[in-house]
Amino acid sequence: MFDRQHIRHAFGRAADTYAGAAGLQREVEDWLLESLMYLDDTVPGTVVDLGSGPGRATVEMRRRWPKARVVAIDMALPMLQRIDPRAGGGIARGLGLRPGIDRVCADAAALPLADGTVDVLFSNLCLQWVEDLQATFAGFRRVLRPGGLLLLSTFGHDTLHELRESFAQADDAPHVSPFVTIADLGDALMHAGFRDPVLDREVLVRGYDDVPALMRELRALGATNALAGRRRTLTGRARFARAAQAYDALRGGDGKLPASWEVITAMTWAPAPGAPIRMGGEEVISFPANRIPVRKR
Repeated sequence: MFDRQHIRHAFGRAADTYAGAAGLQREVEDWLLESLMYLDDTVPGTVVDLGSGPGRATVEMRRRWPKARVVAIDMALPMLQRIDPRAGGGIARGLGLRPGIDRVCADAAALPLADGTVDVLFSNLCLQWVEDLQATFAGFRRVLRPGGLLLLSTFGHDTLHELRESFAQADDAPHVSPFVTIADLGDALMHAGFRDPVLDREVLVRGYDDVPALMRELRALGATNALAGRRRTLTGRARFARAAQAYDALRGGDGKLPASWEVITAMTWAPAPGAPIRMGGEEVISFPANRIPVRKR
């Protein structure tokens, strides 16, 4: 569905402009950071900020848990290069605390982390670029320790529906990525074996002067059309004008064009070893073969 190389390039190109355009992303990120209060009595050993971007949440978690190993992971190397590896307080190693932040350039769908090594996996507005959520969540479960926390947000099905419907009146090419429903996200977590998931949904509406203003913001964020089936040539003036005319019919009383962002947040915990995963309608349990008792003659 997605062109991974295009996504990496778009976010790398947006590394200089992302922070200035990411007001909504920071708002949702703050929601997730507030949810970490559930861990006030816990000192995690390893914390991962997946899809870290320029690392705002990474630095906040480094300050919250100075004894933890904090790892920023992003598929766009220029984003990681915006993070000061010494950020978060510069705690001296002589105090027995870990200094700095580790940075890893990797894809969320293929985490280069050892099994059962992560206590907190934090991901803000990254998973909308993942094609196979069930497989990705299985990877999250693999790297989390039993009882480890997965805290995430992603955009839901109604995100940018105004833009999608307006361009649909201009041509048949896809211009806006499809987004997951809250039910499908919950099902994917359950299929991966996560326990006690708590999901929430909220729709935020932002106003824009015109379609070009919305498109400029999306480009500054790196959130361009990354569908593999997208039109590979520029959208012609006539098609763009038809889409803008259709969108203009939605202009509100404040004179702004509305753009909806459906935000889904989820908090869930990794299960104990040997907990089943749903596959093909059945409960499948996996365990190391060397744990099978063998009678020797």
